[in-house]
Amino acid sequence: MPTPPTDRRPTPPAANAGSAQAAPAPARAPSAGRFGGLPLDARKPAWLRVPLPGGERYGRVRETLRALRLHTVCEEAHCPNVGECWGGGTATVMLMGDTCTRGCRFCNVKTAARPPALDPDEPRHLAEAVRGLGLDYIVVTSVDRDDLPDGGAAHFAEAVRRLHDVPGLLVEVLTPDFRGDPEAVRAVGRAAPDVFANNLETVRRLTASVRDARAGYDQTLAVLARMAREFPGVVTKSSLMVGLGETDGELLEAMRDLRAAGVSILTLGQYLRPSAWHLPVVEFVSPERFRALRETGEALGFRYVAAGPLVRSSYRAAELFLRGEIAGRRGGMPDAAEEGAGHASTV
Repeated sequence: MPTPPTDRRPTPPAANAGSAQAAPAPARAPSAGRFGGLPLDARKPAWLRVPLPGGERYGRVRETLRALRLHTVCEEAHCPNVGECWGGGTATVMLMGDTCTRGCRFCNVKTAARPPALDPDEPRHLAEAVRGLGLDYIVVTSVDRDDLPDGGAAHFAEAVRRLHDVPGLLVEVLTPDFRGDPEAVRAVGRAAPDVFANNLETVRRLTASVRDARAGYDQTLAVLARMAREFPGVVTKSSLMVGLGETDGELLEAMRDLRAAGVSILTLGQYLRPSAWHLPVVEFVSPERFRALRETGEALGFRYVAAGPLVRSSYRAAELFLRGEIAGRRGGMPDAAEEGAGHASTV
């Protein structure tokens, strides 16, 4: 998932104490010169600046999640939209701990070959938190857990089932690829999340240099296609980062591939470099180009495209649209805010 900038350098996989077997360390990110990238301290344009988060509801969400020892990608990735989302009744919670078994070159989450064991009470704690906060839309994501036989699919499914007991709540999952295991994907599908997301992240040419070797362009497409084909009642969604040196033609190819896989919701956002270890930003993409990308996606047949510098996988405008989309599938009627969300501002 796209991660905004922080000053926290990720712990290299081999350096994590207590690992029975060290994860293969990701190759060092290519230098800025090789890709023509911008220096880490390059001045960011005005459209990438956001106010500091705050407000009563934001504070209540933060304290409750911390009290229940729930990790959020909002904080782990220092997402710039955390104030807007938490203050508006949405949160993105990270299951299965805060340590990933993979080492993608864009992501700031720490890594280890064998992270701590899963907390079997985590799905229950999650449902308790959501019930207490009065959230109406929850995004459940996670680190990759290649150390587990099913990649954590059963844990994900249990969390979804418990969240379905919260009245009026819509559940979106942003899952790992489970190494492409069909049964793991089916386990999540059978739990019936309202939205299933798996991120393609980047174009085919850049996948090997951006993502961990265990993640693959075609593997992600196959996971999305399986969910769309076998569980047609679940809305499918994916995300792409821009600013890594991709061309418009390559982005068009990726969008076409996602549509062919049955994906109906697409988000596109600016890649921002978390540290000097990570891949450099090649370009700060302008709001005007994002508008053009949104129009291209809509012309390809996506039900909704959120495209903008600060758009992330879990994005408030997309969630507003999804509420209306899901209500329509269930025979309900979206409210006025949801009806107007289809073309919400993405800048």
